[in-house]
Amino acid sequence: MDFWENDCPEISRTTASCNLPTPDESGRICEKLEALSRSHFRASFHLRKQQRRYIDEKGLDTIVRHACDFIRLRLAPAHISNDGKQTPMRGHPVFIAQHATGTCCRKCLSKWHDIEPGNALTEEQQQYIVNLIMAWIRKEIGHALPQTADRHREGMLAGIKKAV
Repeated sequence: MDFWENDCPEISRTTASCNLPTPDESGRICEKLEALSRSHFRASFHLRKQQRRYIDEKGLDTIVRHACDFIRLRLAPAHISNDGKQTPMRGHPVFIAQHATGTCCRKCLSKWHDIEPGNALTEEQQQYIVNLIMAWIRKEIGHALPQTADRHREGMLAGIKKAV
């Protein structure tokens, strides 16, 4: 089953690339994942076989593009008519990750990430959300964020590896 085609026909695939987190953002993401793991509700979300198979078939690059599109179209606008209901509780791996990371609606973005509703998300905020979602997905499938030669970044990534 192709979640993208069946669940989101209104979203056009983007060719825009999403950037990897900076060392400072990697630390922020590690801290946020740790905080989210202490929430019984957020920690209850996990990828199932079907979502894992989908990731294997499509590859992480495709999942990143999907995440960028979902955030840009479903979460980034200043006013969302169905806010609180725009992210399904099942289906695409990004949807599961959004619930696990508190990035599913503007109310959760406010509570977990201090991003207030009523304003369109900036590109930086959208990038942070996508990076957080992808870090959660990588952790869920047993991967860490990509390594670099940057010692600071390697130190930040150690927290994700320990959590796996």
